[in-house]
Amino acid sequence: MATSVRAKRDGAPPPVAPPSSTGRPRSRRTVPPGVRSRLHRWDAKTVPYVFVAPFFLTFAAFGLFPLLYTGWLSLHRVELGGEPSWKGLENYTDLASSEFFWNALLNTFTIGVISTVPQLLTALGLAHLLNYRLRGRGFFRVAVLAPYATSIAAATLVFAQLFNTDYGMINGLLGWIGFAPVDWESSKWPAQIAISTIVTWRWTGYNALIYLAAMQAVPQDLYEAASLDGASRWRQFISVTIPSIRPTILFTVIVSTIGATQLFGEPMLYGGSVGISGGSGNQFQTLSLLMYEKGWVTGALGQASAIAWVMLLLLLLIGGAQALVSRHHRKKLGD
Repeated sequence: MATSVRAKRDGAPPPVAPPSSTGRPRSRRTVPPGVRSRLHRWDAKTVPYVFVAPFFLTFAAFGLFPLLYTGWLSLHRVELGGEPSWKGLENYTDLASSEFFWNALLNTFTIGVISTVPQLLTALGLAHLLNYRLRGRGFFRVAVLAPYATSIAAATLVFAQLFNTDYGMINGLLGWIGFAPVDWESSKWPAQIAISTIVTWRWTGYNALIYLAAMQAVPQDLYEAASLDGASRWRQFISVTIPSIRPTILFTVIVSTIGATQLFGEPMLYGGSVGISGGSGNQFQTLSLLMYEKGWVTGALGQASAIAWVMLLLLLLIGGAQALVSRHHRKKLGD
């Protein structure tokens, strides 16, 4: 210690302890090169699976298992509180001969068409307007998304009051124009139009922002070239904008169709006390409402599971059609 103090006072560095005979710190354990190489290969192969394992475990518990279990239930007679008994494909054959199933399938199709087509056309027009340099366009972009942020229950209850047959605002406006009041609840087509209006109001802004994002990715050179050729704004929209965002349009068509197939909250809340059965005459009962009624009202879980699998097959057909259209479009662009 005296030597270290003297060296520090003289400005010389303190003496350093001589290294060990091996030239490495004694507290460090060495790993043979072969073992180190095997550990590195093991980490490179295993660590990615460790990172993605939580997703697959969650999907297996809450996605894959319920799907397979529902398929198993669809092949059995299952009553609430009872033991399942094997039925095979009898639940599916019963659906094929059930007028309630075909009525629900037709209602799902018609409500889907009269809600999806106006919704996407309106969203396309809104996106085209928001794509211009409007004053306060940031406010308008947020405003068109506000209906999407509204809960299904709140929106449906408000529209149910607007379409009320006795004191609703819609019938009041029709009477002021000179038309007779419309029964928006008990009649088939008026009820479906009212429900489609709710769906259109909620989802138009969401699809408009999707279209807007796609429009902003279109190169401006295309518009400049079309303008130099004398194309009007409408012609530019038809000949430049629509072809450029065709994949996005196809995506929204598929997503909206899937959403229409699974329509549940709007018709159930709109119908009130008879919402589960889709009105007094099943005039707006969808497949989701029929599945709920079979499973939790009548207690036939086997038939409800069969309806769920039919809906899954319909969605797979829609996805397959989307894949074929996308492949044809890519092949056409390649040619």
